[in-house]
Amino acid sequence: MGRATERRRTIRIRDGVLSTRPDTLVAEEPLEIRLNGRPLAITMRTPGDDFALAAGFLVSEGVIGLGSEVRSIVYCAGATADGANTYNVVDVRLAPGVVVPDITLERNVYTTSSCGLCGKASLDAVRTTTRHPVADAPPVRVTPALLSDLPGRLRESQRIFDRTGGLHAAALFSEDGELLDIREDVGRHNAVDKLVGRALTDDRLPLSRAILLVSGRASFELAQKAVMAGIPMLASVSAPSSLAVDLAAETGLTLVGFLRGPSMNVYAGEHRIVLEAEADGAGAPARSAGAAGA
Repeated sequence: MGRATERRRTIRIRDGVLSTRPDTLVAEEPLEIRLNGRPLAITMRTPGDDFALAAGFLVSEGVIGLGSEVRSIVYCAGATADGANTYNVVDVRLAPGVVVPDITLERNVYTTSSCGLCGKASLDAVRTTTRHPVADAPPVRVTPALLSDLPGRLRESQRIFDRTGGLHAAALFSEDGELLDIREDVGRHNAVDKLVGRALTDDRLPLSRAILLVSGRASFELAQKAVMAGIPMLASVSAPSSLAVDLAAETGLTLVGFLRGPSMNVYAGEHRIVLEAEADGAGAPARSAGAAGA
C-alpha cells in the first residue's frame, strides 16, 4: 500500500554551496472510486483513510447520507493486468434498497489535488440538495477569540506537514473549541472528504454542532461539502471565492476567511459570531456580528 510520505534525492543550494541529501515528500497517488463495481471518479490523493475519503466523496455528491446506506467498502483485488492489488481502487457497495444514481459519462468526475470540480458539466451539477440542511437549533455561537486559537491548534496537529511542508489539512472542532478530528491530504477537498467520511461511518452525521477549519482557501466546493454534511460553520486561513460566499449566504452557512490570529473576515452567517460589548457600552450584553452591522 502507498505511504503518506516518500524520500527523493535533492540538491540543496545554500549561500552558493551545493550539497545532496534525501528529502521527505508528501506522496501523491491516484484513487479510483467505484460505486457498486462501476467507475465513478478518480482523485489524486495522499494514501491513507481511503475508505473514509470514498465515503465522504459520496456524501458530497449526494449519493449517500447515512452510514447504514453503505454495505461495504473494499480495495479491489487484481486492480492491474497481472492481478496485483495497487490499493488505488476502492469499491463502495451500497446497502440493499439504496437507490443507485445513474452513472453516465457526464456524471463521471476527474478531480485533482488543486481542483475538485474539474469535469463538471456546469455549476448546477454540484448544487446538490443536501440531506442535512444547516439547521443548528439553537445556533452554534462562538467568539472571535475562540476562532483565533483554532489555526494554531490545527498546525500543531499536522504530523505529516511537519515532515514534508507540503500538505493541506482540515479539522473539525466543537463549538467549545475541542479538536474532534483532523485529516491531511495533498488535496484540501480530500482532507474534508476524509473527515466527513469518518463521521459517516461513525454515525455522526449531520455535524450540526461542529466548526470546519481548512488550511487553505475556501472554495465553492469546500463550502458545498460543509453544507452536505450539515456543518454550520466553515473557517479558512485564506480567502473564500465569490461562489463560496454566495452558497454560504443561500444555505445559512457561516463563512469566515483570512482567519489569522485575532484578525478575520466574516462573509456570511454572522449571527453565529459573538462579539464583545463595545467599550462605550460597558455592561451591555454581548452582541453578534449581525447585530453589530458587520
